Amino acid sequence: MSEYVFRGARLLGGKAGDIHVRGGRIAAVGGSIDAGGARVVDVAGLIALPGLVDPHTHLREPGAEDAETVLTGSQAAAAGGYTCVNAMANTTPVQDSAGVVEQVKHLGELAGYCDVRPVGAVSEGLEGRHLAELGAMANSGAQVRFFSDDGRCVWDPVLMRRALEYVKAFDGVVAQHAQDPRLTEGAQMHEGDVSAELGLGGWPAVAEESIVARDCLLAKHVGSRVHILHVSTAGSVDLVRWAKSQGVRVTAEATPHHLSLDHSEARSYDPRFKVNPPLRTHEDVEALRQGVADGTIDVVGTDHAPHPIEDKDCEWAAGANGMIGLETALSVVQESLVETGIADWEAVARLMSFAPARVCGNPGQGRPIEPGEPANLCFADPAASRVVAGREGHSKAINTPWEGRTLPGRVLYTVYRGVPTVWEGRLRTREEIAAGGDAPS
Repeated sequence: MSEYVFRGARLLGGKAGDIHVRGGRIAAVGGSIDAGGARVVDVAGLIALPGLVDPHTHLREPGAEDAETVLTGSQAAAAGGYTCVNAMANTTPVQDSAGVVEQVKHLGELAGYCDVRPVGAVSEGLEGRHLAELGAMANSGAQVRFFSDDGRCVWDPVLMRRALEYVKAFDGVVAQHAQDPRLTEGAQMHEGDVSAELGLGGWPAVAEESIVARDCLLAKHVGSRVHILHVSTAGSVDLVRWAKSQGVRVTAEATPHHLSLDHSEARSYDPRFKVNPPLRTHEDVEALRQGVADGTIDVVGTDHAPHPIEDKDCEWAAGANGMIGLETALSVVQESLVETGIADWEAVARLMSFAPARVCGNPGQGRPIEPGEPANLCFADPAASRVVAGREGHSKAINTPWEGRTLPGRVLYTVYRGVPTVWEGRLRTREEIAAGGDAPS
């Protein structure tokens, strides 16, 4: 395996220094490291981050390979600075058994661009009737600790309680898509003045908040861990903040799009902006940012949701919910949190690496940049900028809400287990990575 000294990076804490990578691990960190026979890479001015960890990715395989595969999703992840993604269970077949989660993990290993950690379904077939094989998935080769019916809400409080009780035995987490389906029938966007103006069915904030409140109370009663996916309303932020003050073992996630876009985008009638939960009000966006600032929001997850072109190139009502986001997440966070003064780069490392790895139970990921730790790294140029073009990305899908917009920052190097997967901003091929791991001269 090749050996590298990344020279002059901006380390967390503000100092410049070198990072020596050898044998898949960080050998040394500091100023003016003697390179010896190592390849020297000039990364002066680049932010050095631990490899990013996405707690919320849809890879679609098995079953919807026309939208995405584990390989293409892994490539998009690496291009975005990620070295680990947690792949949601809403595949076909559903990831509700040991066999399916082991298959997805194996596909990730074959791809070789990042750790692919399968998320187990809470209920069989995501139908919300009977618990899935939680214990079997936890004891499988995939060692699942993170469970979710994302895309659907575990609406039955009895089933939710049983799931929380079950995962407590192995310190697992139930991640909830908070949406009371009875309050969102026919919903097309956030319920408010814009939905009234456009004549589109509304998705009220209370449909999310009522489930958040219920599940925080259930988690408190059981003494188990619950994670709230893609928090989108000010009321949900307040509820999570209160629950944490009461000692509830709850964590919360915000997406880049909910931290930056609001429901006014729906005026374009462009389904690229149609997502579940929907884009909310400007006040909700500000509340989410404040939740990041005070620690109520623990992680940023992309909710990368690829779709075939025909599912988005249509009228709003027929459009599928979801946006891709693996390749733009770090840039959007830089724009919405760093450049607004809400977060510094240390906070970005916590939100996008340390905390997601801890919440999801991803061993070897989200580790500090210190000697002896796995060499999972991301080097980004915060001074760069780019115009987003979905067709130039590495996902099979192009449904990005940032199409044609200029975003700050660019990932120039991603290192996964000591091997560069992105070099000078270019995604390396599988053949290049397999040929000894050495980067181009």
